[in-house]
Amino acid sequence: MSTVDERAPGAHEMGPYAATFVAGVTVRNRLPLDYSVASLRIVDCLIDGMRRGGADRERARETLWRLGAYVGEVLVRRAGAVWVDFDADQRAYFGQAVGVRMPDGRVWNPLGKVHNRFEAGGPGESLQIFYLTLHGRARRAAA
Repeated sequence: MSTVDERAPGAHEMGPYAATFVAGVTVRNRLPLDYSVASLRIVDCLIDGMRRGGADRERARETLWRLGAYVGEVLVRRAGAVWVDFDADQRAYFGQAVGVRMPDGRVWNPLGKVHNRFEAGGPGESLQIFYLTLHGRARRAAA
């Protein structure tokens, strides 16, 4: 479990933080991070590449945090979530200062989910599958 970083952006800063990250990586690397559910597969691949490249948790920490912000922002834009600052109990449980609250009131930790993918890898920690099986997301009206 990661330790809460008190220097980390608060809930109100997470959207702009993710947008700054996306702008930087899409320009430099031409990665199609477009906040779509499909783009979460790219995040899975990026994390897998970091693992294969031998990155240790400390060296990967900032990048993982940025990827976690991106995953959270996908939940905000696609699933109806909102960024929230965790209370003391949630901080202790999740090891993070921020997370997302779904329309049904459930709270999720996308930053921690990214760290889990890095630590454990494999399909069981897929961020795309996390989204697709996520409880509490807003249902879109059928067209």
